[in-house]
Amino acid sequence: MRYPVLILGGTSEARALAAALHSRGVAVVSSLAGRVERPRLPEGEVRLGGFGGPDGLAAWLTEHDVRAVVDATHPFAARISDSAVAATARAGVPLLRLERPGWTRPDGADWRWVDDLDEAAALLPSLGTRAFLTSGRQGLAAFADVDTVWFLIRCVDPPETRLPRHHELLLDRGPYTVDRELNLLRTHRIDVLVTKDSGGSMTAAKLDAATRHGIPSVIVRRPPRPDALTVSDVDDALHWALERYESRP
Repeated sequence: MRYPVLILGGTSEARALAAALHSRGVAVVSSLAGRVERPRLPEGEVRLGGFGGPDGLAAWLTEHDVRAVVDATHPFAARISDSAVAATARAGVPLLRLERPGWTRPDGADWRWVDDLDEAAALLPSLGTRAFLTSGRQGLAAFADVDTVWFLIRCVDPPETRLPRHHELLLDRGPYTVDRELNLLRTHRIDVLVTKDSGGSMTAAKLDAATRHGIPSVIVRRPPRPDALTVSDVDDALHWALERYESRP
């Protein structure tokens, strides 16, 4: 089957773009990594799982006569973005990166930037003893040996890795409100927040709550991305995809 537009990723931006294309009659397929047990499915066709690296993705693009690829993966999904750049170059398919902006520190917020989860784990004991860990289930092993800190770990699905000795697991999915996050911080006596610079509004409430609660936030910077044409607005991505769709026979 032909799929003129391939969207990589299950972000809210990816779902919005898929819905907009689908409503215009474009045969769009969204590719999800399959790491979440009950993902929010976009409109149009959906495929789960990887492609087998850049070579596999390039072959899939050619086989399905893809006219345009939009990489709308999570800001920390660096591997698939690397594969997308390499694969689209080999297959001769235009590529656009759709990525939400990172968060901007508001006045009065105590933000501590780190380069990765290992650096976050090393910094934590100097900042507090009860941490709210919201970095997702990937990479939680980085905190497994931090024995002087108790963790409230929130993620969508149960983690499949070694966890810190002192922790409570909270399975939950956004969006969240500031009042709800504040109540969580107070109930569990949290004195430090750990998260990634995911951006967007669905999970930003925890940062506002941390500022109001007067505690520091440890934030992991985004990994470097390969060079690619990038936009941050779904409408811009839609316009770009429609142009590629309409320009080929």
